[in-house]
Amino acid sequence: MAILYSQVERMRTARDNLVRLRNRVELSSPAPESLPRRREWVAREVLAHVDEILPYWLGEIERVLVGPVEPVPFGRQPTDLVRTLTVDRDRTLPTHELYARLDNSLERVLRRLLELDERQVSRRGLDKIRGEMTVKQIVDVMLAGHLEEHCRQLAAALEAEPTARA
Repeated sequence: MAILYSQVERMRTARDNLVRLRNRVELSSPAPESLPRRREWVAREVLAHVDEILPYWLGEIERVLVGPVEPVPFGRQPTDLVRTLTVDRDRTLPTHELYARLDNSLERVLRRLLELDERQVSRRGLDKIRGEMTVKQIVDVMLAGHLEEHCRQLAAALEAEPTARA
């Protein structure tokens, strides 16, 4: 059995939960003109962020896997400009594109995670906020936990949206 099987299953469940909300997302209002910097995110902004985090965190895991000296610095601050600008840009994409990106990125991430062996998942990285973490911990927190958190955020954004309740 793959070392990260339980995390992969959590991520698949999170994806399934996001997919179950798709019709409601499609009925929701488009992203407002104002950027999502000082307000709660609407559904499409949450999806744009989910699409952005999958390749980002896989890249950070790869950085830790090949780093010459442990712990390998990785991660970013919530105010990271690339993160913010990517959500700003992609929040207006059609729902079908946001979901297509989710499917493509998640499948790539899951395939890679299932390839990792015990030595690889034990590699250590150093995050500026959370401190030292193994690759397994990074997957638990930054991928599986992060996706689960955004499933709850998407559901809450849809509940707050009057047109999505109809």
